[in-house]
Amino acid sequence: MRSFSFYERVSRAFHDYPSLSKFLVVFTVSGGGLVAYAEANSTNGAPAIASSESENVKKKVVVLGTGWAGTSFLKNLNNPTYDVQVISPRNYFAFTPLLPSVTCGTVEPRSIVEPIRNIVRKKHSDVQYCEAECFKIDAENKKIYCRSTQNGKDEFVVDFDYLIISVGARVNTFNTPGVEEHCHFLKEVEDAQRIRRTVIDCFERASLPNVSEEERKRILHFAIVGGGPTGVEFAAVLHDFVKEDLVTLYPRVKDQVKITLLEAGDHILNMFDKRITTFAEDKFGRDGIDVKTGSMVVKVSEKEISTKEMKNGQISVMPYGMAVWSTGIGTRPIIVDFMKQIGQANRRVLATDEWLRVEGCDSIYALGDCATINQRKVMEDISAIFSKADADNSGTLTVKEFREVIDDICERYPQVELYLKKKQMSDIFDLLKESKGDDTKESIELNIEEFKSALSQVDSQMKNLPATAQVASQQGVYLAKCFNRMEECEKNPEGPLRFRGTGRHRFRPFRYKHLGQFAPLGGEQTAAQLPGDWVSIGQSSQWLWYSVYTSKQVSWRNRVLVVTDWTRRFIFGRDSSRI
Repeated sequence: MRSFSFYERVSRAFHDYPSLSKFLVVFTVSGGGLVAYAEANSTNGAPAIASSESENVKKKVVVLGTGWAGTSFLKNLNNPTYDVQVISPRNYFAFTPLLPSVTCGTVEPRSIVEPIRNIVRKKHSDVQYCEAECFKIDAENKKIYCRSTQNGKDEFVVDFDYLIISVGARVNTFNTPGVEEHCHFLKEVEDAQRIRRTVIDCFERASLPNVSEEERKRILHFAIVGGGPTGVEFAAVLHDFVKEDLVTLYPRVKDQVKITLLEAGDHILNMFDKRITTFAEDKFGRDGIDVKTGSMVVKVSEKEISTKEMKNGQISVMPYGMAVWSTGIGTRPIIVDFMKQIGQANRRVLATDEWLRVEGCDSIYALGDCATINQRKVMEDISAIFSKADADNSGTLTVKEFREVIDDICERYPQVELYLKKKQMSDIFDLLKESKGDDTKESIELNIEEFKSALSQVDSQMKNLPATAQVASQQGVYLAKCFNRMEECEKNPEGPLRFRGTGRHRFRPFRYKHLGQFAPLGGEQTAAQLPGDWVSIGQSSQWLWYSVYTSKQVSWRNRVLVVTDWTRRFIFGRDSSRI
């Protein structure tokens, strides 16, 4: 009988017992150390070439952007069968709702950012990141063209099977002269850092002995354009920074500080409940923040802002030391070019279906501020809905037949549910009864024309989703769940529920669930508008704001850093250095 060497016996053991190849342990006696190696890619003792072939058949998913939508998609994608490539000029995720706090030193910049590599390295799937900017999308050939952000010259091409566009939006200046050259924006962490340095610079310049009284007032006039949540919160935190910290450090100039909030509309915080709007305007008035509503900025020069009164068209000019522009969002150039390519040139942002797929592109999805859902109208499918509901083909629709499809209708067309809430109806049977004029629900029978009449006003409730972090985050989570289950079927998501083709769609359309919104107003006072028309204003809402924003941080590292910054501010105040 042939005798086997030690190495041959080991080789046979690994062959007969594949699990032994998982771990190779080397004991170093002299050092007392232990080194363990694990083979990550081998499965059931298969040769390396088989693993390589398996990787080659993976679908390649390319994600553009590391904002709210893109990061939420990456965090919730748990399907290891995808080869994921992340491309973004920003190698971190930023918690943008806290950017106003960064402008005044309440929170440090590094506390609200998390490197994207820290996020993707925890994933079970294969995820790679490239710091580059995509400047062209070729939908027909499934390629994207990218340029390195390091030198702006190195270019490369990336193929994809699925493309996730989540590049966000840029600031919309509405082509107002001088805005790009002289105003600060508040979209990125770098913007917040520049604003912080400029605020300190204004106080330092105003403290120089050779500055005139008139020039000092101009330098210390802070103008904020835009009465939305960002502009209002920045005005509030800037007021707190000045009154609680800077006045003690610059006592000579404290009486010359002025904060003006310019809003073209009739009120600030128009998207909030009227109770919050009224409280915010009254509080700002008490704090000395000058709120000018109905004032549209028409020109910005180096030292002056020109505004037009919406009521009478009168033009007025005000001097300023620092101006922050926080009104409106615009489309990025790459999205503009892509929309021209796919026949959406007349739109403001990319149009997607309810499954977040770009219209006209089967394998390209768009999330967040760069896209909007083109919600399908009920009246476009009214005949198909009636036909599906009329199970016995009698030409009339009974309550029993309608009950079979009521859930699908409300799921596929959310405007139906919104319309019922507005009309204060308990369910859609009340709507049908109102249309029919019948007192007994069970006796209702509608023909196609009566059915159309009952639902004729439903589409009036269709609204575009707001461009907020909350919407983008929910879209990222939703699409990741779809991709986690994509392998169950061969085709991409397509078609509405039940009313086209046969059977149910395996993915429900995206439905945004509003979880509420906050408006910090300074002085530890925050307004909260939560689901169910619940409005809370005061210090209790401020502590709710603290807890919610802490829990929404992307990592425990960020949670600890943000809470530490808040604690430091309570004890020592805000940092007023230029660093």
